[in-house]
Amino acid sequence: MVIEDYIDLAGPVSSMTIARKSDLGLSSATIRNIMSDLEEMGLLSQPHTSAGRVPTEKGFRFYVDYILDVNELSSQEKREIRSRYLAHSFEGKDLFRETCKMLSASSHYLGVVLAPRLSELVLQHIEFVKLRKRLVLAIFVSTTGIVQNRIIEVDEDLSQSKLDHLSDELNKLLTGLTLQQVRERLFNQMRMEKYAYDRLFLEAIKLGGKAFSSFDETDVFIEGRTNILSEPEFGNISIMTDLFRAFEEKATMVKLLDKCMEPKGVRISIGSESQVQEMETCSLVTSTYGCKGRTLGALGVIGPRRMNYSRIVPLVDYSAKILNEILETYYSVE
Repeated sequence: MVIEDYIDLAGPVSSMTIARKSDLGLSSATIRNIMSDLEEMGLLSQPHTSAGRVPTEKGFRFYVDYILDVNELSSQEKREIRSRYLAHSFEGKDLFRETCKMLSASSHYLGVVLAPRLSELVLQHIEFVKLRKRLVLAIFVSTTGIVQNRIIEVDEDLSQSKLDHLSDELNKLLTGLTLQQVRERLFNQMRMEKYAYDRLFLEAIKLGGKAFSSFDETDVFIEGRTNILSEPEFGNISIMTDLFRAFEEKATMVKLLDKCMEPKGVRISIGSESQVQEMETCSLVTSTYGCKGRTLGALGVIGPRRMNYSRIVPLVDYSAKILNEILETYYSVE
């Protein structure tokens, strides 16, 4: 009850409050002694001598692991989440951006989504478009609808017709492989004896090597930064500044969400468990998502440690299931 009241009140909970609200039949003095014992166990702390108790990080972990009663989302909430997707036709990164917005709007905290790493995406096809002399646009399209573009310089002036032939050769060789496998295959092909290939194939391999040499590995979407401004835990300017700095550092957020990729399913990181010092006042509830049994990324909610876990956990879980469904239905290919 201490944690549940603390979630609602955002302040120390007294023994008198527990005695009044519970049906335990215990006096305030008895409850105070129990709370003192819990404090000695490291589950509660007392900010001031005359104040009530607040749960510690260890206390929240015990609550989440052994006491938390996870509520099912209502049918109305599920319909609202699903309708946000059905109302639009999302392509590529827009799907993950909208998922992030939905998580923020539904939780009233921060929504975060780690988009699929390009090295894990499966190539559907690659196209080359001539921009001007010796300058070509390479377009990489994955089976999950993500599109990446890269401008590359070539050694000779290639016609659009020639570029079309080269992309055809590469698609025959590379379609159905992950980007990591694409790079490995191109590297192996380039190491083989050149006389084993005709000139067109060699040019295709060379152009493919340039096209796939470097893409941004991943994207992180964050929505709802202003949602946490009203939370009392973040009223301290120093805490807020450090927190927002962590949100703005892509490498920090990628590292944070990378840790949530294993094992599959919902994961709760409380306070220092995130291993990001600036986020020790926060909790992170995440779930993995994917397609055809492959984990592609993670999504979740960041909020105060006293967030309403019984509601946030099913929200994150259901959102991941809907994203899985969309990826399976609309973007995957055999």
